[in-house]
Amino acid sequence: MIVLGCMDLDYALRFDHPADLTSSSTAEQKAAYEKWERSNRMSLMIMQHSIPESIRGGIPEDKDAKVSRNRFTVLSKIVSMRYKGKGNIREYIMEMSNLVTKLRALKLELSDDKLVHLVLISLPAQFSPFKIKGKMDFK
Repeated sequence: MIVLGCMDLDYALRFDHPADLTSSSTAEQKAAYEKWERSNRMSLMIMQHSIPESIRGGIPEDKDAKVSRNRFTVLSKIVSMRYKGKGNIREYIMEMSNLVTKLRALKLELSDDKLVHLVLISLPAQFSPFKIKGKMDFK
C-alpha cells in the first residue's frame, strides 16, 4: 500500500467511488471521476500482483480497490496467525472466528471446515494430539 501512496495512486483507497457521470456533470466532476477510475484500476493491478498465489484464488476479483484491500488484509491476517502458547486458546480461536465473520461481511465466504483447518495448522507442536484427533474428525 506504501507503493500506491508514493505513486499517488491511493486516491481510490482514500475516497469512495464518485457518482456516475451524467450529461450535466461538470468538468471538475469528470476530472475527479477519471482520477478515481485510474487510481482504482492501477491499485487493483498492483494489489493482484502482490497477493501470493496461494491465496489469490480465494479472493474474488472486485471492481473496487478498497473492497479488495479490506478482503486481502483480513484474509492475510487469518492465514498468518499462529498461536504462541500465551493466553487462552479459546480466545485465540474466537479471534480467528471473528475474522471469518469480518470476511463474510465483506462477501468472502470461508467455510467452518476451512476455519477448523486454519486453526489446526496454526497450533504449535504441543497440540499434536489435538491436531491428529481434529484431522480424523475432519475427514
